[in-house]
Amino acid sequence: MSSVKIREIQQSDNQEVAVMIRKVLIEMDVPKVGTAYADKALDRMYETYDADKAVYFILEEDGRILGGAGIAQLQNFDGPICELQKMYFLPEARGRGLGRAMMDTCLEKAAAFGFEQVYIETMPNMDHAQKLYIKSGFRYIDAPMGNTGHSSCPVWLIKDL
Repeated sequence: MSSVKIREIQQSDNQEVAVMIRKVLIEMDVPKVGTAYADKALDRMYETYDADKAVYFILEEDGRILGGAGIAQLQNFDGPICELQKMYFLPEARGRGLGRAMMDTCLEKAAAFGFEQVYIETMPNMDHAQKLYIKSGFRYIDAPMGNTGHSSCPVWLIKDL
């Protein structure tokens, strides 16, 4: 029987998380520039989310990291809006309801932090992710918010908490 859990990132997870995220981005044929792939934070996720009103969760099964997602203040935006960040899952985690569980965990934490809305940027070919976002109450918007540095992500969504 496998043991699946969602937990907060630890410093010892940094390398495995960076490898996992880059593997998913390559699988999804995401540009390496203007997306999470090029983020300096990718190799220091624990340190990046070790901040006020920020958290990164790990999806772990039998000691192996299969995915993750984070919440943090929307960069370069003044107001109670956070961003759902770096939500990626390896193929073996998909289609099992684990993305929904991770989404629920992140949204609960965002509300507990006092955020009023959650913003997401994604890629057009990430259809399954977009379906999860819409089922979770997100709606499409016509322009990006803040300045995340992800200029290659042309799909934007927001959700009221």
